[in-house]
Amino acid sequence: MTVYYFFGYGSLVNRGTHVYAPTQKLRLHGWRRLWRQVSDHPAALLSVAPDAHSAIDGLLAPVPNNDWAALDIREQGYHRLPLQPSALPQAQRTANIAIYSVPASRADTAPQTHPILLSYLDVVLKGYLHEFGQPGVDAFLSSTDGWDRPVLDDRATPRYPRHQRLDDHERAVVDAVLDQLDIGVITP
Repeated sequence: MTVYYFFGYGSLVNRGTHVYAPTQKLRLHGWRRLWRQVSDHPAALLSVAPDAHSAIDGLLAPVPNNDWAALDIREQGYHRLPLQPSALPQAQRTANIAIYSVPASRADTAPQTHPILLSYLDVVLKGYLHEFGQPGVDAFLSSTDGWDRPVLDDRATPRYPRHQRLDDHERAVVDAVLDQLDIGVITP
C-alpha cells in the first residue's frame, strides 16, 4: 500500500496541534512562506509559494490510512498540492508528499489589513522552538514574507482554535520576535 505524507510548515510543526506520527524534520527547497490575506477570513493565513531561491524547514508526517479528510477539514481554504521530487532531499524523492497552500487566486489584493493572530503565531513559534531551537525560529522569520501587517494580541481570548499556553521562556521568545521585527501589536 502506498503511504502518503504531508509537509507541515506552520502550526503543524507544533506536535501538540495534531496526532500525526511519526514526524520527521525536513527542509523543503524551492518554497517560501508568506502571510496571505483572503477576503473571507478575518486574520492573515500562513501559506507557501514557490520560490526557487528559498528553502523552509518543517515536519513530514504520514497521513493515517491515506485518509486526507481530517487534514483537508483542518486546512479548509487551502489547496493540497503534490510536492515535486526536486524539492525534496534525495531520501524522500520517491515518497508521495503533499503541502497545503492558499492559492494566489484567493488572495485579496486590497491593502494588507488582516492581522496575524498572536495566538496562532504563539503556536507556530513554539513548534519551531521545540523542533529546531532558536536557529529554527530565526530561519522561520527570514523565510517568511508579509511581516508588514499588524499582530492582533488575542492571548487573553484566543481566536486560534488550537491555541496553547506558553511557558515563560516560550513567551519571551515570541515577544522578542515581535520586538525584533518591530511589528505593530493591536488589541481586540
